[in-house]
Amino acid sequence: MYCIYRDPSVRLRDIARLVGITERMVQRIVAELVSAGYLGLRKEGRRNHYVVDPNQRLRHPLESHHFVGELLKLLGRDSAQQSP
Repeated sequence: MYCIYRDPSVRLRDIARLVGITERMVQRIVAELVSAGYLGLRKEGRRNHYVVDPNQRLRHPLESHHFVGELLKLLGRDSAQQSP
């Protein structure tokens, strides 16, 4: 989801290459995220444009008091600190 958050028009093929899993697995994960409401999907020509819903709660019972937006902020902070 973080790859999509950073680039809403990213191709699933590119996510698969970045993460190191198959494109089919990325398609499956993204489809699950869309059906669960974590991602919105909009067609722009031949490309998909995804929108992350930061107000969705995390699914795991131990983390369900936190929101997706909180996690994305933390991840964004970490990647900003690692950049030269």
